[in-house]
Formats: sequence, structure tokens, C-alpha cells
Amino acid sequence: MAKYIGPKSKISRKFGEPIFGPDKVLSKRNYPPGQHGNNRRKKTTEYGVQLKEKQKAKYTYGVLERQFSNLFKKAQRSKGITGEILLQLLESRLDNVVYRLGLAPTRAGARQLVGHRHITVNGQVVNIPSFQVKPGMIIAVRERSKSLESIADSLNGFNHSQYPWIEWDESVKAGKFLHIPTREDIPETIKEQLIVELYSK
Repeated sequence: MAKYIGPKSKISRKFGEPIFGPDKVLSKRNYPPGQHGNNRRKKTTEYGVQLKEKQKAKYTYGVLERQFSNLFKKAQRSKGITGEILLQLLESRLDNVVYRLGLAPTRAGARQLVGHRHITVNGQVVNIPSFQVKPGMIIAVRERSKSLESIADSLNGFNHSQYPWIEWDESVKAGKFLHIPTREDIPETIKEQLIVELYSK
């Protein structure tokens, strides 16, 4: 599966946010990358603002253009607020749920756990990061993977109560996807209405 493998600090600096997780470079140089990044005063057009928000959402969730476009079309066909449904679909991806459960410190790490067959859904191994998790499903660490040091380190001190739509059982290393999160419960600072406006052009 294709994925972004370029310099992550450069992307974080572009948006001014640590969208891939804690970033030492961003903390030192909180301005856009490039020779004139610290002195740039270029006026951004309405289209540019909308496009930047879409790019931010794509990089945050680790989704490429075609996947993102397909999710948007699915959100459009659904009843409700399109932008909110789009974020809910992104939050329901298996790699994101694994990340929210604290099994990996980043979404990229969560994607790797899924791809390497360390994660089960309702007792069955699923190695597709884009798999859509439904309410009531149980996401767990595969029995032979429970001793992985990376998972133990990530879970150490992790606060599961910050995400009210998931429930974690430490004794069996499994979490339950209770319900689709509301927009208020999703902590990302994405302005989804700008993305809707972009696709509506």
C-alpha cells in the first residue's frame, strides 16, 4: 500500500502543528520550511486555505489522495453533516483506532502494527489499515504479539479515558469501539467545512 515516506518535520512546519506527533524540529523552527520560510508574507487565496486544510487532514490521518476522495464521496452520500461524517470515517479506520487505543505512539506506528498482523478484530487477524471499524467491534492485540516491547512502552501511562467512544481492557489487551465519535469528541483541529467547500467547487 502506498504511503507518505518523505520528511515529516517539513510537513509539520508547513502546517505549524505536530500532526505526526511530538516534533523536536518544529519546536525549534515553528515557521514554514524553505530558504524564505521565516520571512514569507505571501497572501493565501481562499482556494489555498481550503486546499491546505485538506492536505492537513490527509497527512494527519495518513491517507493518500484517492483514499481521501473516496471517503469524501462516501460522506457526501450519507445522511448528516458531510464534514463531520468525513472525520468520523477517518476516525473509524482501524489504524486510527489502534492509535487511539494507545497501542502505538503514532498513526504510522499503528499502521505498521496492523500491516504486520499484530491486531485482531472480533478475534480475526486484520491487516488492512483502512478497515472500517463498526460500533461493538473488539480490537485486540494478537495473542503472540502481547509481549511486544513497543506495545508495552506505548501503553505505559496512556490515558484511555480521553476518548469516550472506546473502552480498554488492560487484562486482555483489547478495546471495544463503543460508538462513532461526535465532532466534539474528535480532538483534531481540522476545519472540515473548508474541505467540504473545496470539493464543492
